[in-house]
Amino acid sequence: MTKEGTTKIALLGAGGKMGGRITDNLLKTDYLVRHAEVSERGRASLVQKGLTAVTPEEAVEGSDVVILAVPDNRIGAVTRGLNAHFHSGTMLITLDIAAPMAGELPVRDDLVYFVAHPCHPSVFGGETEPAAQLDFFGGIKARQNIVCSLVQGSEENYALGEAIARAIYAPVVNAHRCTAEQMAILEPVLSETVLGTCLTIVREAMDHAVSIGVPEAAARDFLLGHLKVELGIVFQLFEGATFSDGALKAIEEAKHSLFRQDWKKVFEPEAVKKSIRRITAPPA
Repeated sequence: MTKEGTTKIALLGAGGKMGGRITDNLLKTDYLVRHAEVSERGRASLVQKGLTAVTPEEAVEGSDVVILAVPDNRIGAVTRGLNAHFHSGTMLITLDIAAPMAGELPVRDDLVYFVAHPCHPSVFGGETEPAAQLDFFGGIKARQNIVCSLVQGSEENYALGEAIARAIYAPVVNAHRCTAEQMAILEPVLSETVLGTCLTIVREAMDHAVSIGVPEAAARDFLLGHLKVELGIVFQLFEGATFSDGALKAIEEAKHSLFRQDWKKVFEPEAVKKSIRRITAPPA
């Protein structure tokens, strides 16, 4: 197994939004990184960091690890175009499970497929420094946990994948190992289909309250304050965490108005596959 200092990494999309964060963190390590970027904006971003962009082909040639910091709906086209440049044993790291689950990676038994995804900093992470408190995505100042999956490859490959994942998402506390199927439940189902949708409705509800006369500052402060305490109650994070009897009645009645009784169908395998197919569909 290769180690930091000898591991050659090709970072594709190194000048992009996610790739830029990864670039910054890898610069703090001893990994041997080649930064690939095809867009003018991305190349300019790398120049500002004192780096020179190479082509994807140049970056991949001879690399031990290839990090795919490119959109999910481009991974299939990118990896197919570079397939001939991946030597046997190369580890491809995606930042999301969608492409591997959708069969968008090359059909080759001699490659290693690893997925590393951030949990992002918890709202209860206990950060005290302003810079860490404002690091919503993580990978800069705030501590976070990550989830990892060895989708394809021998068990001995996992340690390298996790080590690189910890480096690109640093500072990392815990690395949770999951199967590919479990990763797909975490995202898109839990984080986007369920949480993202519910929070979007919460914002729409706040906007509606404002539209019918509630002062916006009051609505926002009231909602964000209640968000913290109600998260604490729902996840039992403090002693005596419980809703009042009145709140419990309101919640039980509202469930029937706000949600379909069969809403948990989003967790069924076919629903997960359908969501992943939409995510990885090539751009028109």
